Amino acid sequence: MAGRINDDDVKAVRDAVPIDAVVSDYLQLRSAGGGNLKGLCPFHDEKSPSFQVSPSKGLFHCFGCQEGGDTIAFVMKIDHLSFSETVERLAAKAGITLRYEEGGYNPASQRGERTRLVEAHKIAAEFYVEQLSGPEAETGRKFLAERGFDQAAAEHFGVGYSPVGWDHLTRFLRGKGFTDKELLLSGLSQDGRRGPIDRFRGRLMWPIRDISGEVVGFGARKLREDDNGPKYLNTPETSIYKKSQVLYGVDLAKKDIAKASRAVVVEGYTDVMACHLAGVTTAIATCGTAFGGDHIKILRRLLMDNGSARVIFTFDGDAAGQKAALRAFEDDQKFAAETYIAIAPDGMDPCELRLAKGDEAVQDLVQPRTPLFEFAIRQIVSRYDLETPAGRAAALDEAAPIVARIKNGSSQHEVAVQLAGILGILDTQFVVKRVAQMARWARDRGGRGPAPAPERRSQQSQPQSYGAPAPQGPTGPALNLRSPAHRTERELLKLALQRPELVSPAFDAYGEDEFTAPPYAAVRRAIEDAGGAEQGLESAPEYLARVREAAPNDAVRAMVTELAVEVFHGKTIDEVYAGQQLVQVRLRAVDRRVRDVTGTLTRLGTQSDPDHYAAVQKELWVLQQYGQSLRNDGAAAL
Repeated sequence: MAGRINDDDVKAVRDAVPIDAVVSDYLQLRSAGGGNLKGLCPFHDEKSPSFQVSPSKGLFHCFGCQEGGDTIAFVMKIDHLSFSETVERLAAKAGITLRYEEGGYNPASQRGERTRLVEAHKIAAEFYVEQLSGPEAETGRKFLAERGFDQAAAEHFGVGYSPVGWDHLTRFLRGKGFTDKELLLSGLSQDGRRGPIDRFRGRLMWPIRDISGEVVGFGARKLREDDNGPKYLNTPETSIYKKSQVLYGVDLAKKDIAKASRAVVVEGYTDVMACHLAGVTTAIATCGTAFGGDHIKILRRLLMDNGSARVIFTFDGDAAGQKAALRAFEDDQKFAAETYIAIAPDGMDPCELRLAKGDEAVQDLVQPRTPLFEFAIRQIVSRYDLETPAGRAAALDEAAPIVARIKNGSSQHEVAVQLAGILGILDTQFVVKRVAQMARWARDRGGRGPAPAPERRSQQSQPQSYGAPAPQGPTGPALNLRSPAHRTERELLKLALQRPELVSPAFDAYGEDEFTAPPYAAVRRAIEDAGGAEQGLESAPEYLARVREAAPNDAVRAMVTELAVEVFHGKTIDEVYAGQQLVQVRLRAVDRRVRDVTGTLTRLGTQSDPDHYAAVQKELWVLQQYGQSLRNDGAAAL
């Protein structure tokens, strides 16, 4: 069995893959000042960005959910990988060959399950692409050509073809060293009467990639009349493919979505292709499922959830398309972005529209047209006879709660006025008041809603142990950041982690007891165990890695990461600012000791041992003189 990955190789991977480049594959990052970057946290829902990345330190930290760590920790968390799988993936990207202890180079058959399944999909995608040029795939090439896609388009999107035979791909992957178990787990093969057979046969194949660009599944389109399967057949749910968590084309569209603050949601693989080839490079599609909450999370991270962002849904004009649009509206208020719907003339989808009227028609289609809430309201109202008072009243009863869900107060009022016009109700204020009343009821119900979730309560009420292995759950006690002492201690630790050259060597002479907050004392101890802040003068990433390794548990490790990426409170971070923090922490420690010694003298009284009493008096005098020097001379007295 292969052993652990060589430590030097792990370090080489950390150094070779910039954390901001990795994180940017999953969310949009913007400047947070001080060389840091920020974005919406991928690990919990939030409206404003509290997730920060420090490229110079190679660390990330979320100030909302307290997740943090280095590049490897980020990939492990977001893609649910083991440590070795993560290092192997990053090493492959960086072109680094890994060495394994106790077993030389790691045999492919012993790599992590996810790595093996992803590798099988990558090889399968290459196999399908190669098959598309063969004689048997003529029907597939004709299908593409009839929809306006040439060979270059097929290559750009990795479109391929699965042979008609029972086990062409299965035998090919076996020859590459994959086991039958792996082929079944991947969804590329399925059980047959005599063993595994190909899941996809005689179909046009679209590789489905996750947001980082790795192939995790396939969408397969029926080509032959004797194929009794569904028109489209997707990879089944596997450990690497969850259809509710992937968006087709997002790997190609993510940068333009972030840049333009716009996403276009279409219904199929050919629609994505048509949009991209027509210049609408922000188009993505779901994979055999309705657009839902997990898809929204992906888009929100790319759009940075700002109010100027736009999400445009294109649906067929038929009943199914209208139903899909109404389902999308159900999740509308989960976006800060404005949402619109675009329906092509004559009910054409983007692929058909491009064929009939060209690229400009597709570009024109996805220019924001009808707000999604307006479309939803008109669809509801259209079911009632508005010529009668009863019909108008019934339509208002169903449509008003929809308008009441609009969170922005001014927008809600404006839409309520529009609703009155759509219904033909002359008393506009009656409709506005009705909507406002329903919105108020909804808020009141929310106010009497369920108690905070157990996880949040635990974060608020249960202090974290900083001296023993951390239990699962909360990642640290509430610190009193209103306390001047805690604020100064925090700033000094940030300096020691981020700018050690400004506080060394003085900082390394500070004791744990000079930090009054237990988490800060634990971080101070971790810095000492890692060799002191002076170690950071040579290589900041290595120094921070050692401090994190020296942390006794995950709680302290998370605190180290947090302090290593948090911005400073001062406007100018220089030796003067650093000196002020050093002096304040030391001076408060001296003052605390003065109070302790004064109390000791009071307890001893004049009847105690004269030598002992004199020694305590001398200590008090020295402390008082030192404190005065710190006040008068500042950092020069350290």
